[in-house]
Amino acid sequence: MHGIVNIREALDMAERAGLDLVEISPNAVPPVCKILDFGKFKYESKKRLHEARKKQKIVVLKEMKFKPNISIGDFETKLRKIKEFLKDRDKVKISLLFKGREILHKEVGQELFKRIEVGLEGLVKIDQHAKMEGKQMIMIVSPDIKVQ
Repeated sequence: MHGIVNIREALDMAERAGLDLVEISPNAVPPVCKILDFGKFKYESKKRLHEARKKQKIVVLKEMKFKPNISIGDFETKLRKIKEFLKDRDKVKISLLFKGREILHKEVGQELFKRIEVGLEGLVKIDQHAKMEGKQMIMIVSPDIKVQ
């Protein structure tokens, strides 16, 4: 800690110490500089940036497709797989595909989505409730952070 020092004096002090004069905050008045090993400073800042990137999680949208007349065993298997996706902190798009005249019985789809919601209760936050998009009904869920 040397206070406000002339630039020539600061460069001489850095040279005597065998270190570099590094400008930390150029926009401050007067500009803030430190006497340190620049190679070490670059290495440590790169390491901090790498650690911050490592902690980030890229959100992936997984999709699970259902049909209105799905059997109980298949339903349980798909529900278990959705729970695995949520455990990995991925968002899940649950889609129900209607073919032919199945689209006349949308209440079957609503029932299926209610069963899915009950099966995932407490694990998910519903981003988009079940709604029709063309010939399919879609619901998007993401993991509930409070539970994890």
